[in-house]
Amino acid sequence: MSATAPPSGMKGAISAAAPVQRPARPGSSSGSTFRIVSAIVLAVFAVLWLVPSLFALKTSLSDNGTAALGAAEILQDWSPTFYSYATLLGAGDIWNWYLASAITSILTTVLTLLLASMCAFALSRLVFRGRNAVMLLILLGIMIPGQVLVVPTFQMLGWMNLLNTYWAVIFPQVPAVIAVFIFKQFFDGIPRELEEAARIDGAGLWKIYWRVIMPLSRPVIAAVAVLTFVGVWNNLMLPLFVISNPDLMTIPVGLATVQGSFGQRYADIQAGAILAALPLVALYLVFQRQIVEGVTGTGLKG
Repeated sequence: MSATAPPSGMKGAISAAAPVQRPARPGSSSGSTFRIVSAIVLAVFAVLWLVPSLFALKTSLSDNGTAALGAAEILQDWSPTFYSYATLLGAGDIWNWYLASAITSILTTVLTLLLASMCAFALSRLVFRGRNAVMLLILLGIMIPGQVLVVPTFQMLGWMNLLNTYWAVIFPQVPAVIAVFIFKQFFDGIPRELEEAARIDGAGLWKIYWRVIMPLSRPVIAAVAVLTFVGVWNNLMLPLFVISNPDLMTIPVGLATVQGSFGQRYADIQAGAILAALPLVALYLVFQRQIVEGVTGTGLKG
């Protein structure tokens, strides 16, 4: 018995109803593998950060006697106390440290943003002899550790009679070559047509810098501002060398004196460290989107 072929109309229906076998996209499996591996790596780093942070918080909520016994006793103690926080906040010294850190960090950040952006604007938009040499010096400056310059900086500040002043902490940290590099990378990505249009309207260099370039650079400004603020806030070595007046001590230097004064009072020390970190955490939570946009917007192009 021979099979009869289906009508032509039925053939179209069958072909339309049949599932279409689409070829797999090249690299789709490798892309999903990359995402899985990236998620695992991020989870590992999150755990590596979270566990010490939780342990630090647990230590700060313990009494000094329990904290001195070690990690096992700290983890077994489930009677949290805010005694260390109350002691530090009630003593009054930490408020002076907060004030000193705020003054030095804010002024250093403002001056760094202004001077680094102007220097980057010149390197990105102006053509002058020696521009490549200046850029090379900036790249070399990034590679020089700040600790190498502490002694000559101390001698220079002593010659200028700036020791034991806020300016002794501010001035050496203003020339941040990494900030110049980040600004220049971002400025290089701004279309030059905007600058040319401003020149046609009669704008000079200052107006182009202030009215055209800087308003477009808000993400990188926020990123550099946060990075600079955090770096100055956490700086221990420079204030330790140039500040001996207790009323001018920043938070890192003040915490070092707490450790030296009370010996092994780890709960007090840890509570002070957490109090010192709270403004930085709040700063990042407020500007996290701008930080990401600014860092990725630099492009890091060759």
